[in-house]
Amino acid sequence: MSEKTTGSAFLKGLRDGLPIGLGYFAVSFSLGIIAKKGGISALLGFITSFFTRASAGEYGGYSVIAASGSYMEIFVISLITNARYLLMGCAMSQKFSPKTSLAKRLLVGVGITDEIFGISIAWPGYLKPVYTYGAMLISTPMWAAGTALGIVAGSVLPVKVVSALSVALYGMFLAIIVPPSKKDKAVAVSVVASFILSFICSYAPVVKEISSGTRTIILTVLIAGVAAILKPVEVKNEEDDENE
Repeated sequence: MSEKTTGSAFLKGLRDGLPIGLGYFAVSFSLGIIAKKGGISALLGFITSFFTRASAGEYGGYSVIAASGSYMEIFVISLITNARYLLMGCAMSQKFSPKTSLAKRLLVGVGITDEIFGISIAWPGYLKPVYTYGAMLISTPMWAAGTALGIVAGSVLPVKVVSALSVALYGMFLAIIVPPSKKDKAVAVSVVASFILSFICSYAPVVKEISSGTRTIILTVLIAGVAAILKPVEVKNEEDDENE
């Protein structure tokens, strides 16, 4: 594909960001149901989703809030669940022209999500920041609006309906973990281990007295650390890439 002008790159970003935004709206609506259980208002939910845009991070934060956790617990669980964005940011930095200003790089970094990263990293040649801006401009408000409407729905819908809708978020997590679990036994074992250990820790003496937010943090670091040591990710060397 030939290099696009700034205007056409922005419009393409809007076009590519629309289906992402629609998906975000559906997922964040379910996230809003969870937020309502934590006592989050629709306005606060909109603001937090607008600036966070991370389903796992927000879910972890809202869960800690619902469990009356501390600010430090919210900070740590958000840091851990969103750590992957640091790696995405490093990868994205290689897509920019050396002439791209720091301000433009930082603005792209602020808007990185799994999906935005996916379409941006696939841009041929150097990435035009305006392309990512376009995708961000349309997908971010839809994510935030979905959360806010989910909170509102949680306030007006019957309890049984709210309970049913809250299950949708767990379905999203299953959709995320099942495919990689089928491809990699190490991932599957880690997922199963997290279920089992989380259940055990909920009833084990002493450990059950620890807040759910802190238990989640400990288990996340422990399981991920053990998996990384026992089954590190294989990285192809440059010679392998050249031979492909």
